[in-house]
Order: sequence, then structure tokens, then C-alpha cells
Amino acid sequence: MRRFIVFVLLFAGLISASAQEGFRIEHGPYLQNVLDSEVTIVWIASSNSIGWVEIAPEDGTHFYGVERPKFFDSKNGIKTASRIHKVRLTGLKPGTTYRYRVYSTSILEHKGNFVNYGRTAATVVYQKEPLRFTTLDPDAQSVSFAMVNDMHGDADKMENLLSLSDLGKTDMVLFVGDMVSIFNSEEQVFTGFMDRAVKLFASEKPMFYTRGNHETRGEIAYDFQDYFSPSQEHIYYMFRQGPVCFIALDSGEDKPDSDIEYSDANVYDQYRDEQAEWLRKAVQSEEFKSAPFKIVTCHIPGTGGWHGDVEVREKFFPILNEAGIDVMLSGHQHRRVHVEPDAGRNFPILVNSNVDVLKGTVTDKEQKISILNSEGKVIDTLEIRK
Repeated sequence: MRRFIVFVLLFAGLISASAQEGFRIEHGPYLQNVLDSEVTIVWIASSNSIGWVEIAPEDGTHFYGVERPKFFDSKNGIKTASRIHKVRLTGLKPGTTYRYRVYSTSILEHKGNFVNYGRTAATVVYQKEPLRFTTLDPDAQSVSFAMVNDMHGDADKMENLLSLSDLGKTDMVLFVGDMVSIFNSEEQVFTGFMDRAVKLFASEKPMFYTRGNHETRGEIAYDFQDYFSPSQEHIYYMFRQGPVCFIALDSGEDKPDSDIEYSDANVYDQYRDEQAEWLRKAVQSEEFKSAPFKIVTCHIPGTGGWHGDVEVREKFFPILNEAGIDVMLSGHQHRRVHVEPDAGRNFPILVNSNVDVLKGTVTDKEQKISILNSEGKVIDTLEIRK
């Protein structure tokens, strides 16, 4: 019996050691909730761990020149023990670039007041340049963005489309819904698009996600905000970059809440009512009113006859009409549609297809939006001058 116990202990020790050798940052890091004075950095470790971010100014010093300040993933004064880490950095300067590094230290056991820590994993700054982010700047002279939607887990297609948008000279990327077909697992989300987004831009460029109806479905749909917009009160939000105030609206599901497909889990009619109340206040803010251009993203465009379209049209359009927005950018329909203003709507809607990429550049005098097909040919434009 003693030999058996010793064997079991040795075997358990080997498993633990093997797990520790494989401890790593599994996904990310990537930027969320980038504003003029804050940013949230998200990453996923391979097992439960504590996490923190170190930042340094972009001042020409080596990252290892001095000990950098540490900002821990914590809540109510306790370091968070989790695989998913979200560190919110506040008190930053507008339009300023910072260097950063993320760390996770694995937790082997936690009994009573005792915590036994294992290995530490971190992003590299010794063999290559540290990662960087730049805060938003309401006083910037211009802003450029790329937009894709309805990728439904096709990371190769997303990469091809974004490669046509000149990412190196693009300030931010907009994901306008249905980036996966169902929010069923973390693996599905990251292999479907986010790992590729991190590789292409998301560790250093802002990515603003407008949820689509397919992200409302699946076993981890409730956890959407653990991964995206974790520092916002809601997953509908507003932000200002240079001459543009952006509003991201969450159109929810496309069928009535009672539809059999939703297993009696949805209350999107009520949710859109609550969102409309928020929107009425948001468009009265100085941040919105002072912007030369106003752009809204909303996955469901409100131009069709399904329940989600009717809800968007009846609950959001009247507020947006009074607010004087310049354009709404949407997806959902898997086809390109350019909808001009009409009697019930005084702003245009650009519905981007799932095989094209939308590119926008805006100054305080001009807004120019182009839609490019998968060969890089411009197939539609919208220009507004003020």
C-alpha cells in the first residue's frame, strides 16, 4: 500500500510539473475600452493565475532600465484568480503612446490563507520591442478606421479583407457583429477570429466590437463581456476620436424573444427599451454634440421586416434622427446595401457585406467611406463635406 501511495504522489507530482512547464499566455493580449485617459488590456492564461500589467512611457529608455509600475487584475483589493485577466489602466494622457508588458503567475493551490504559486509567463520585451498602445485623442485632426462583419469564424477571410485596408495606417478596427456563428466556447471565439486579430493588430490598435445576433447565442454568450468591453457598464457605448463621435448600439436578436430558437432565455425587447433611454442621454452630451461628425454602428440595420429590424427602426431611429447622425454602419444581411435617407430616416445606412471591407477616413471637414471587395476594388463610396 505504501508503495502505491508513493507512486500516486510521484505521478501527481509529474502531472503538476508537466502542467507547470506548459503554463503560458494562451490568447492575447488585446486592447479594449480604449479612451482618452484609459485602456483595458485583456489576455487569457492557460490555467488559473494572478495577472498584472507593467507600463512604461515612450521615452527612449529601455523597458528594463528601471522597475516599471505594476497594475494588478484585482477586485475589492484582492488579486483576481482566473484564466481571463482584465486590467484597467486609468489616469493616462490623451493621444499618448505607452509601452506595456503583461504577466501571469499560476496558482498551484489555495488553502485557507496560504497560496502556492507556480511559474510566471509574460510577453517578451528582451528579444523584441515591447507592445504599445496609444490613447484616444478628442483633439486629433483626423481618424481612420476599417470595418468587417459577419465573418462567422472565417479568420482567413477576415485577414484577407483587413489586409486591403492598409492596417499600418489605420487608427482602429470596428467589428460589427457575427464574428462567429455561435458563442459556444472560448476556443471557438479565439480560433474563429480573435487569435488572428491579435496577430494582425489587436495588441496595439483599438478594436471596438458591436455585438451581432449570433454572439447572443451559445453556452458562453452570457460571458461576452468577460472578453469584450469588460470596463464598460454596457456593451453599447460611445467614444470620441478626433472629429468623430462613435456610438455602438447593440441590436440584440433578430426574432421575437418568444421564438422557440431562444429557449425562453431572451428579454431583448426590454433591453432595447433600456438602451434607447441611454441613447437619449448620450446624444445630449457635449462629447457627442461638439463632434463635427457622428457615426453609429448597429449590426441589424433596421431596414427589413424581421422583428429585430422593426425594433431598431421604432426605438433607435427617432432618437438618431433628432441627434443628426451622419451615417449608420451595419451588417447582418450578408450583402452590400447603400440606403439613402427617406421620409422616416434622415441619415444614410451603409450595410457592409460579409465579403467586403469598409474603410473610413474623417477630418473636421470631410467624411469619406469606401467599401472594397475581396480584390481591393472600390465598389461603393459615401462622402460628406461640412
